[in-house]
Amino acid sequence: MYVVVQHRITDPATFFSVDTSEVVANAPAGIHGRGFYPSHDRTAAICLWEAASVDAVRGYIDPVTYGVCENTYFQVLEEYALGLPAPAPAAA
Repeated sequence: MYVVVQHRITDPATFFSVDTSEVVANAPAGIHGRGFYPSHDRTAAICLWEAASVDAVRGYIDPVTYGVCENTYFQVLEEYALGLPAPAPAAA
């Protein structure tokens, strides 16, 4: 199953100080991240995960992002998940 997490960022300095590649790499077994994609104005971000359930992703992400954003979770079909945009270059 594919899960998209929409982050509404309330503390951008803290949210963007986290190395998202470590968040992806440190996910528990059975949860595989595909990366974080911030909005241009840095008030929101989305991330794509593969897991057995939405609850599995929620159980991992909510504690990691506690206090820095509010999360909404969506189950998506594979064809939509694979169509997510590539991350914006750092200079963008």
